[in-house]
Amino acid sequence: MEALPLRAGGGMEEIIDRYQNMVYGLALTRTGCRADADDVFQEVFLAYCQCGKTFRDEEHRKAWLLRTTINQCRRVTSSSWRKKTVPLSEREDAPVQFQEPEENRVWEALQNLAGDYRLPIYLFYFQELSTQEIAKILAIRPGTVRMRLTRGREQLRDALKGDYFDESGTV
Repeated sequence: MEALPLRAGGGMEEIIDRYQNMVYGLALTRTGCRADADDVFQEVFLAYCQCGKTFRDEEHRKAWLLRTTINQCRRVTSSSWRKKTVPLSEREDAPVQFQEPEENRVWEALQNLAGDYRLPIYLFYFQELSTQEIAKILAIRPGTVRMRLTRGREQLRDALKGDYFDESGTV
């Protein structure tokens, strides 16, 4: 197996084009704030440029970017500066808006999930990662990922009841 250098398959612009939605979407899911997601996005690709790492394949590169994004989100959300600022619920930032109203409702329900459930749901449905891949990225067991997906789906179903589900929980 041939190792891929940092810039294999194209320049930095191509790598950003390929992975920008994945990195930004994950950052937005984790931080819940566009400004923080922008910061995370920039830090992740800056770290990518500076790391000089050799990747085994595209899956290795993707996993590195996901892990780096999660770590950067953790740094942003746990910083002492952030703890001294106004909570997101009290800020007047414009919320993330999608074209379709149902997308906004689902996004809002996703953002209201506990972090343990939000990230696996996002990685599974939006990034189409397997439970094995999610387990590796989050450094947890695959069974834990499956349990969090199940509980997250239940919470989403409860949050969206009446919008998309009837009282029995069916569509």
